[in-house]
Amino acid sequence: MNKLLISLLVTLGITGVAHAAGDAAQGKQKVAVCGACHGADGNSLAPNFPKLAGQNENYLFKQLKDIKAGDRTVVEMTGMLNSLSEQDLADIAAYFAGQTVQIGQAAADQVALGEEIYRSGIAESGVAACTACHAPSGQGNNAAGFPALSGQSAAYVESTLKKFAAGERANDPSGMMRDIAVKMKDAEIKAVAQYVQGLH
Repeated sequence: MNKLLISLLVTLGITGVAHAAGDAAQGKQKVAVCGACHGADGNSLAPNFPKLAGQNENYLFKQLKDIKAGDRTVVEMTGMLNSLSEQDLADIAAYFAGQTVQIGQAAADQVALGEEIYRSGIAESGVAACTACHAPSGQGNNAAGFPALSGQSAAYVESTLKKFAAGERANDPSGMMRDIAVKMKDAEIKAVAQYVQGLH
């Protein structure tokens, strides 16, 4: 059933995240404070903060809205978006989406398992292949609001998957990521996180 739902979402591009077009030039003027954690161009140097460069605009816009509304808790961002309008958030999303992500390097001993999970899933656990939503190259699906994973910090991906598994993060459409992450062992989470860090 989950595979069918994912396939339908990818095929039809159902998002619920339609919004006013963001203006990247305006966004560039609104991201100064973001740079402290995420880097001026969205390439965070701190592995616990996500890279925003090259992230899909629809996904990033939704995350910003969710954080502002309290639907996604990010302690470090408490109150930081309160004074921003929906247009401001759209502009910021457009700016970071237009930047180029810097690809990292996966730990060599994690690549084989990580690639197997990313491309084929884990049949015995009922874990769908990551490619279904995030694409073979890790570019995600902007129309469907699925995030790009290519080059994302392994530490951040691992932490995020564990938060989904524990139910600490719950702003995923129809609980898709929670359903997947809860079925994964820590070693599997670590491997796939390492793999996407070097994926391009």
